[in-house]
Amino acid sequence: MLGYPDWQNVLEVILEEFGCQTGTLHQWADLRQTLEIVAHAGIPKDLLVKVERIPLGKGIAGTAAERMEPVQICNLQTDRSGVAKPAAKKTKVGGSIAVPVEFGGLLMGTLGVGKLEPYDFTSAEISDLQTVAAEIAEKWADG
Repeated sequence: MLGYPDWQNVLEVILEEFGCQTGTLHQWADLRQTLEIVAHAGIPKDLLVKVERIPLGKGIAGTAAERMEPVQICNLQTDRSGVAKPAAKKTKVGGSIAVPVEFGGLLMGTLGVGKLEPYDFTSAEISDLQTVAAEIAEKWADG
């Protein structure tokens, strides 16, 4: 994969830019109808198996992918919306958001980031995350 970004490094830069401690980057696997992990940071090992493959509509990333819009939770530890799976609390994350990675209206994956404290991402931050996701989508579309 010469010329392709090191997605783990890309995710770590995104986390630093947004002041986040956890993150995932999933790519849509159309054949399997799942989001498959490309890069991750701050995810406990025992939880990693649960986020390696995410069905459409399941959890924060799966819901963002299904709705094709950002999905955020101010405090994952106290959330009762039913969007986040109970095991997600093991991340110790407070504020969390996932945005779809899309190209030309087609789902290509999701980008998720989280902070350890409760947090509402601002509309400007959400817009910036969507811009980053669009840049990722362009790379994936070219590949």
